[in-house]
Amino acid sequence: MSTEPEKLAVDMHGITKAWPGVVANDHVDFSVRAGEIHALVGENGAGKSTLMNILYGLVKSDSGEIIVNGKPARINGPRDAIALGIGMVHQHFMLIPVFTVGENIMLGREPVAGPGFYDYTRARKDIDELTKKYGLRLDPDARTGDLPVGLQQRAEIVKVLYRGANLLVLDEPTGVLTPQETVELFGILRDLLKAGKTIIFISHKLKEVLEISDRITVMRRGKVVGHLTTKETNEQEIATMMVGRAVLLRVDKKPAKPGAVAFRVENLTANSDRSVQALRGISFELRQGEILGIAGVEGNGQSELVEVLAGTRRATGGHVLLGDRDVTAANAREERDAGVGHIPEDRRGVGLVLNYSIADNLILGRERASAFSWHGLLLRLDAIRNWAKRLVKEFDIRTPSIETPARALSGGNQQKIIVAREMGTRPRVLLAAQPTRGVDIGAIEFIHRRLVAERDEGTAVLLVSAELDEIRSLSDRIAVMYEGRIVSVEPADTDEARLGLLMTGGGTGAKTGAA
Repeated sequence: MSTEPEKLAVDMHGITKAWPGVVANDHVDFSVRAGEIHALVGENGAGKSTLMNILYGLVKSDSGEIIVNGKPARINGPRDAIALGIGMVHQHFMLIPVFTVGENIMLGREPVAGPGFYDYTRARKDIDELTKKYGLRLDPDARTGDLPVGLQQRAEIVKVLYRGANLLVLDEPTGVLTPQETVELFGILRDLLKAGKTIIFISHKLKEVLEISDRITVMRRGKVVGHLTTKETNEQEIATMMVGRAVLLRVDKKPAKPGAVAFRVENLTANSDRSVQALRGISFELRQGEILGIAGVEGNGQSELVEVLAGTRRATGGHVLLGDRDVTAANAREERDAGVGHIPEDRRGVGLVLNYSIADNLILGRERASAFSWHGLLLRLDAIRNWAKRLVKEFDIRTPSIETPARALSGGNQQKIIVAREMGTRPRVLLAAQPTRGVDIGAIEFIHRRLVAERDEGTAVLLVSAELDEIRSLSDRIAVMYEGRIVSVEPADTDEARLGLLMTGGGTGAKTGAA
């Protein structure tokens, strides 16, 4: 047995960082062995991203020491981190959409020819060599904004490798990926490991943590609460450490009692933003007191379907009936007034105004309602404050004040603002698109309970999620979408393999075109 001491790629001692009213990192010790995938897990606000931002030089710690490859390191900015071989792929990509892939990868380190001209040939050659070496296929001339998120993330990884990174920090790398893209990413990570790289993997998804990591560090409320060896632990143990209590990993719900048809969709068609047909004759019925799950690989029309139903995208054909009322041409305000709640898939871009206070976000789109204004002209400030205080308490939105800007909250609490706003008005129909994307396990448990409670109180819930486990555990029926059509409607207990086959165009549906 070897007595050689383990080689540490990074060793962080006593890292402390505080802002007014919050201690993000409280004397944190964190070490990563060279050549491993080390998972860093914890709820939103636990301090994971702050710790990694300190390592990457985006945030300056108040105290503590960082040792990189056995030597004390002074990291005053990302330039210092890059010089030490540290690269970071952020949860929200740092790419310029109008630039090509090659321009994004080379940005700040562009090869030049002659009197300062960008050397396209050399850049293309360097990218080609790098992508072949690590199995990261990319077209350097493709416009970045036109790429699916999986390829954009690949470009981010190539970008940090081009800068010489030996230690890669991946912050929620699978948060916006399809299951297939996640499988591809994990293959890339294993190849990087074989090439001698070290990886820090930040994630909320415990199944993925158990699949890809070697060791796990768990944080809670700014402190490290445990170190685990992946092969010796399980989801329940990690979840309990993260939250500080036992967490229900499966949804506990009684059988549905469907009532009258609340929403009827008939032969619906619609185009994408690129004027390509995205919906190709969608028909289904959604009943009061049930959750109808929409399963499918992202990009098969789910987003456009929800947008048409919410009144934010025009249909090109077909009908949408809310009860007996035709709402096909209704706009978002008319849909809200008619009793349709909408949890959008993009909380930062669509669901919230980040610079607005929590109170203002909790009435967003409802400012003219009589409960919150006089004749739609003057706001009832006391009523808005009372409404906000009630929802903050009822939906466990963790904030120092209802006047706090939404931007200052963690992702999970931002999502709870939207959930509270849309559920608080007791909608007849609730459109829930990716309701738990990018939120921690405690918030997921809470949102799942609230969705089931809405169903049990008679709300008709349409659930769209890229998480197959979420669809299977919450839904009473599952409609599978592929290439803009519903190809099958399955019972809730359908096994994952069959659903996966249907989602990729295989299998024979029990019922096609309608639900």
